[in-house]
Amino acid sequence: MSGQSQRLNVVPTVTMLGVMKARLIGATRGHALLKKKSDALTVQFRQILKNIVSAKESMGEIMRASSFALTEAKYAAGDNIKHIVLENVRSASVRVRSRQENVAGVKLPKFEHYTDSSLADSKSSNDLTGLARGGQQIQACRAAHVKAIEVLVELASLQTSFLTLDEAIKTTNRRVNALENVVKPRLENTIIYIKGELDELEREDFFRLKKIQGFKKREVERQMRASREFAEEQVAENISLQKGISIGAAHNMLVAGGERDEDIIF
Repeated sequence: MSGQSQRLNVVPTVTMLGVMKARLIGATRGHALLKKKSDALTVQFRQILKNIVSAKESMGEIMRASSFALTEAKYAAGDNIKHIVLENVRSASVRVRSRQENVAGVKLPKFEHYTDSSLADSKSSNDLTGLARGGQQIQACRAAHVKAIEVLVELASLQTSFLTLDEAIKTTNRRVNALENVVKPRLENTIIYIKGELDELEREDFFRLKKIQGFKKREVERQMRASREFAEEQVAENISLQKGISIGAAHNMLVAGGERDEDIIF
């Protein structure tokens, strides 16, 4: 009963058998390709996971160093450092751009940090911030926070790629399992069913041909017997006309003559 439910409702013909075999070949190739894709995505997924763990470990140290550098800058330059920095900043010098990376047919978003070359003048003016007091600590604080931004951008890129790969792997594995446990068994059971029906039809045709041959043989024998009886009837009529006896007596003479011939032959 389970085999019946695992096959398609199709007409058992030779053409449909060829179609089912072609679909089975395609499903087998698709299963192999999706399996390779799943393996490649899993390898990339594990590599990204290692990079995420490494980035998070380094992020804690970098964020601690940047917070400590900010504390040192406030101590060296005073509490009004915030107003000094804001006065010298006109636009962001460190920016983020996105691109896509293709991994086994899956497009992973990648984020990259870069420094805008058109903001070189503002950068040079930022180098003079805190010239009167605590300038070195302010620049150290800026460098520490730029490094923290770089790590955060890298971590954001890894996390986004991680989520995208996780969803792609789940989708691919669902397709692999569907092909392996549903599509391929259903096609195989359908092919077995069509082959069985075709064999049954072949046996029925063979039996039908044997019956037809037997019927034709009996018909030929009946026709031969009828023609022989007709010939004997004609001979009996000729004998009865020639000798002036009844047809029954003529038949008896033919039968007696036939028996004598058989005795002589014996």
